[in-house]
Amino acid sequence: MNRPGIRTLLFLTASTWIAPAAWAQSPATDPAFFATKLYPVLEAAHCRICHTTSGVASGTRVHFPEADASMDQIEMFGLSLAPLVNRADVSHSLILQKPTQRIPHTGGERIKPGSDEEKVLTQWVQYLASNSDQSLAALRTKLSETAGSAVQGHLARRLTHSQYDNTVRDLLGDYSRPATHFPPEDYVDGFKNQTRYQGMPPLLVDAYSTAAEKLAMNAFRAGDINNLIPCKATGPADVKCRDQFVRTFGGRAFRRPLRDDESKRYAAAFSAQATATGKFLEGARTVVEAMLQSPNFLFHLEAGPDGHLVDYDVASRLSYLLQNTMPDNLLMEAAAKGELRTVAGREKAARRLLDDPRARQSLDEYFDQWLRFDRVLNSSKEAKRFPDFSLEMAGNMVEETRRLLDHLVWDNQNFMELFTANYAYLSTDLATLYKLPPPAGEFEMVKFPTDTHRAGILGEASFLAANAGPTETSPTARGIFIREQLLCQNVPPPPPNVDTNLPEASEDKPLTRRQRMSAHEANPLCASCHRLMDPIGFGLESFDAIGRYREHETILIESPTGKRSADKKIDLPLDTNGEVRGIPDSAFSDSVKLGQILSQSAVCQQCMVRQIFRYAYGRMETSADDDAIRQLFASFRDSGFHFKDLLIGLIRTPEFLDGLDLKPERANLNVAPAVSPKTVNAKTSSSNIEARR
Repeated sequence: MNRPGIRTLLFLTASTWIAPAAWAQSPATDPAFFATKLYPVLEAAHCRICHTTSGVASGTRVHFPEADASMDQIEMFGLSLAPLVNRADVSHSLILQKPTQRIPHTGGERIKPGSDEEKVLTQWVQYLASNSDQSLAALRTKLSETAGSAVQGHLARRLTHSQYDNTVRDLLGDYSRPATHFPPEDYVDGFKNQTRYQGMPPLLVDAYSTAAEKLAMNAFRAGDINNLIPCKATGPADVKCRDQFVRTFGGRAFRRPLRDDESKRYAAAFSAQATATGKFLEGARTVVEAMLQSPNFLFHLEAGPDGHLVDYDVASRLSYLLQNTMPDNLLMEAAAKGELRTVAGREKAARRLLDDPRARQSLDEYFDQWLRFDRVLNSSKEAKRFPDFSLEMAGNMVEETRRLLDHLVWDNQNFMELFTANYAYLSTDLATLYKLPPPAGEFEMVKFPTDTHRAGILGEASFLAANAGPTETSPTARGIFIREQLLCQNVPPPPPNVDTNLPEASEDKPLTRRQRMSAHEANPLCASCHRLMDPIGFGLESFDAIGRYREHETILIESPTGKRSADKKIDLPLDTNGEVRGIPDSAFSDSVKLGQILSQSAVCQQCMVRQIFRYAYGRMETSADDDAIRQLFASFRDSGFHFKDLLIGLIRTPEFLDGLDLKPERANLNVAPAVSPKTVNAKTSSSNIEARR
């Protein structure tokens, strides 16, 4: 029997809201009691916000199922709460005590003690207590047989803007980076490459058309200076050379051999243009322009147009994962020979790709997005308060962090040292900002003194300046960054129509930022979330809005006359005591201690795996990926947290081959070797034969 998902369930529940009399129904007489009676109560209490794999309570034993879970899966979740029940004294069960705030709960009071909602929860706890572990396990097994496993939809991924630029660079030898003029990509779920949000708006379609026209013209503006044509044409009607070009260039552009019908179609378009103009290169230009607008170029259309050529799909996945660009000659040859069908073959190819400089550029793109370097480079600071800050200084801040990441990854260091490093790669300007001796050379390693308050990325200006306002710090922004980027825990946005303004400091009532933010704790609508963010940021208040260390907070009272000389400065003592609620023994007062806490936290360590998983596969992980995440984390940990081993681990997961059917038999097809194109610039006219498909 088909059973409604949770969205339908919530709609039905909302339209016939449960009266107290209905709650009195016993779970023993209603198998769906949890799903129909208690689960809506927990959803209304917003327990899901924290109790998911990406929630603040991800480290606890309570993980809600997916939002579109079936009734069977919801009932299985209800049975999984049994370990939180105290059979000897039901009233002291964690599942009752925490949401009612009878014992400390990071999320605060979610269910009011003595309420009808608590009565429903109590009924379920009593039901769990009255059944043995064996009987509950049998029920869960029975439900699992009908629930099925979560299925991840396989969506076609589009080339990201950076992949587009890298691909035309390697395909055409064109370094003009046309994607910088495309409509900007949005950050969704932390990255710009999440498949479900890769739409094709009209502006982007137009941009692809314009770029294809210019790129094709550039390719042949001064003849075949890019060496794209693998033969010497005897004239515009040279069919043999035409066909060789179409197959060779098409195989590289589509990252697989062309089908016969495709070759014929492009060859016909080539001949029509070459005959009309009397120029062989005009035929080639038409083919290049058309192929650059084909879905076969713009998308990762895997499993081939006819379900074959899977070897080349594996090559493409490897290349775009590790180098963010099209496969090179060696990788295509390995695909043609079937060498990528085994784990050993894929790993051998992956290690070769990681030794190429393009792998460093590819990983830089990941780090840029994960750590949101754009926020540093696009930030502005009030010149009156921060005369040292400039666009050049922002670039130095980002470069400092990039150098640390490069060292940890490519020198095979413990990646968790990202949070504890007692050194930094400083420019002269940054050394001055940090009040340290200048380095021997620009961006060389500088060891911190033993009494420093800085360590790792959390003591670097790139993080501290990016997560601050133009005039003062933002403990909330710093806390959100750590929760979301470093702990993989989503913090919900503020409720609508909530006043987020803080009381202003004045000469009569000078207040530190922390004192002004006490308003968050006073407002129940704000407190439940801000207590998860603000205490983290409070522990970093010894760093100002551009990352300078400070012993006190200076309040600037501007003169009503506008004269800077008449402004008043008031120094106030700082309270830098902070904590990461949800992590035991997490009190700290500077980035050194916070870095130690995070580096040793399993939640943070696992987040390093989750973030690269999301970026690599263009989607958020689901419960179906739990085993893969656990295996990735185990290998990452056992390697000594070497990031290169984590990248290799990605290709060992079943998810890497998701949607591909690597059967023993294969078509022994080959793609002609690529040439080494040179850089060129120019313009062209438009043509698109792909519409004839």
